[in-house]
Amino acid sequence: MTLIDRRFRERIVLVGVVFPWASGSTVDAGLDELGLLVGTAGADVVGRVVQRRQSPDPATFVGQGKAHELHELAETVDADTVVFDDELTPAQQRNLEKILGRTAIDRTAVILDIFAQNARSQEGKAQVELAMLRYRLPRLRGRGHQLSQQAGGIGTRGPGETQLEVDRRRLVRRMTALEVELRHVASTRRTQARWRERSRQRTVSLVGYTNAGKSTLLNALTDADVVVADRLFSTLDPRTRRLALPGGETVLVSDTVGFVRKLPHQLVEAFRSTLEVVCEADLLVHVVDGSAEDAEAQIDAVRDVLGEIGAQDVPELLAVNKVDRDASSAAVLASVHAGAVVVSARTGDGLDGLVGAIGDRLRAADTVVDLVVPFERGDVLAAVHREGEVMTEEHGEDGTAVRVVLDAAGRARFAGYVAAGGTAGDAPPDL
Repeated sequence: MTLIDRRFRERIVLVGVVFPWASGSTVDAGLDELGLLVGTAGADVVGRVVQRRQSPDPATFVGQGKAHELHELAETVDADTVVFDDELTPAQQRNLEKILGRTAIDRTAVILDIFAQNARSQEGKAQVELAMLRYRLPRLRGRGHQLSQQAGGIGTRGPGETQLEVDRRRLVRRMTALEVELRHVASTRRTQARWRERSRQRTVSLVGYTNAGKSTLLNALTDADVVVADRLFSTLDPRTRRLALPGGETVLVSDTVGFVRKLPHQLVEAFRSTLEVVCEADLLVHVVDGSAEDAEAQIDAVRDVLGEIGAQDVPELLAVNKVDRDASSAAVLASVHAGAVVVSARTGDGLDGLVGAIGDRLRAADTVVDLVVPFERGDVLAAVHREGEVMTEEHGEDGTAVRVVLDAAGRARFAGYVAAGGTAGDAPPDL
């Protein structure tokens, strides 16, 4: 179901359910965000319903009585679609549509629709299509009597094959083709990552909630001139630009897809190859909208997704953005997160401090190592100079003694040359 495939803006009723494990304020915030998602998808919210339940109803999620109330409300406000903030099972969706007499979808369907609108690159389109097919596959049943038609004619009589089975096989075949295509893309990304590792090019990924200002920040830091839109999920394809740090070294900074609460699992899986850039980064700059009322919840949602993709151990620097909108709220948020930096990507306030903090955090991951390189291994000594910052160099009886600042990859590469009893874990000096 696509929210923009009609010649008029659809009229939407939102539904949220308060369960014992969730507070009413959390559900209200979720519906507020769902309203923004619906607006981004190109529809109008004309009604909103909140129900309290002990547990989801297996048949209709909200129960038969509430489902009939929703039908009456939808008739009254002339709604085209009813959107639930929680994910519906295929059976619940079918049962609700019978009672409501109109389309019933969930938050996942709305997010998939927005992603489909915003996908621009071939990779992004393939990722979105794969996610949509994974979502639709279990929902093939019940789309109409045409799906139960059977083949006829000479040589095809008998039980035959239902149209449902044909459609299912077609979807599975297309999903397999997309998975192969995306595996090729992932292989190319890994090759590029190995090249960056060999060249010791540091990488920084901008992560954060959707519409937190990541693309604007990338533009402000690197003059990237990427398109910025004040709408949810405007960035699906990663963009990478060079950033010069105060010490003279350069790093690669990547903008990534924004996260959101209840981000569909299908999307996380489909975008895994794109999100590998986050897992392989040397540092994550977590951009948060300092003017948002639920900024802490947004931070938690982003960290949940980071954990899901295996990036929870990558060092993180919190950048509280949009200080120009609400300076006091941004300051309070930064005060409760050690090391956070307050910035405004739009006005440029605090950018120098952010760049300096990025450099400090990257250098903090380095350590001072004492090496002894044999005189005949001039190639190794040259590599040490390329990959690290040499502090001292002296010629001794066994070779050239070098004290150098190296990152984790450099320490692993030159582990065989560490001096006996030498330093291999000191913090680097202020550079």
